[in-house]
Amino acid sequence: MNNKETITIVVISDAHYIILLAALIKSIEINLDKNCLIDLWVIEDEINSEDKTKLKKSLNSTITNLHWKEKKEIIPKGITLPRDNTSFPANIYFRFFIASFIPPTVKKVIYLDVDMIVNVDLLKLWRIDISDCIVGAVVDNNVNTIDNEWGGIKNYKDFNLPAKAKYFNSGLLLINIEKWKENNVTANAIKCIRENIKYADYPDQYALNILLYNKWLELDPLWNVFASNDVENPYIIHFIGRKPIYKSYTNIVKYKTLFYNYINLTEWRGTPEINELTRYIKKIKNVVDKINFKKYLFLDIDNS
Repeated sequence: MNNKETITIVVISDAHYIILLAALIKSIEINLDKNCLIDLWVIEDEINSEDKTKLKKSLNSTITNLHWKEKKEIIPKGITLPRDNTSFPANIYFRFFIASFIPPTVKKVIYLDVDMIVNVDLLKLWRIDISDCIVGAVVDNNVNTIDNEWGGIKNYKDFNLPAKAKYFNSGLLLINIEKWKENNVTANAIKCIRENIKYADYPDQYALNILLYNKWLELDPLWNVFASNDVENPYIIHFIGRKPIYKSYTNIVKYKTLFYNYINLTEWRGTPEINELTRYIKKIKNVVDKINFKKYLFLDIDNS
């Protein structure tokens, strides 16, 4: 009989970033309590069979149980997405739909952006009590409060939010599935972005920080440390901006070294760094995909 504790993790990846996913999962496996298992759900955005096979070979099958979910499978019928004007991939919205496909027996989920690596036992995060909150998250390293002119909520007064309310980063979310559903976060988040599209510079974060004001648990900042910050013993490193796979990486060098230590334990060992032109082409593709949103999501998308 297996008495090991299972941690449910959800990530989103396309073909360009699957190498980041490989490093992330390997970092989790290496640091995980030996009495834990991982139930891993990957929402995949056009990942080919070769890369899926490489990822499967990279993982420790005695620890990680891998599930693939295609993007066209996760969005409930009748839901449409807003068309924002950012260069972020459209798959940033897919985190909104975790509660719609995760098995009903699962009450809690750790969502992680794919551009992260984990340096500690993730069981410590998993066991944090969020029974009274919808999510647990970390205050954004750069924004801090919603009135931040650079990355906050520019129209926060429209929602009667206090200027100094804390603003969290959505790259790590410890999600209470039942409370998420009870509060209809998915539909409300999409509606919020659509109706305030000109203010939604970071669309998913924008909506979640508005809707979850006073409904989220502030986690230790070490659970989401940006790679631009030199912090002693971070629990999770988040590679915002330039990713460690790019030649133009500008963040803390030791974090990039750590990233490649994990990559060298996967099927992507020896992969050369990506040049700046390829990075720009990826961003252009993100924008083009949004122009052709209907084809991209296999859905009837409105024009708002």
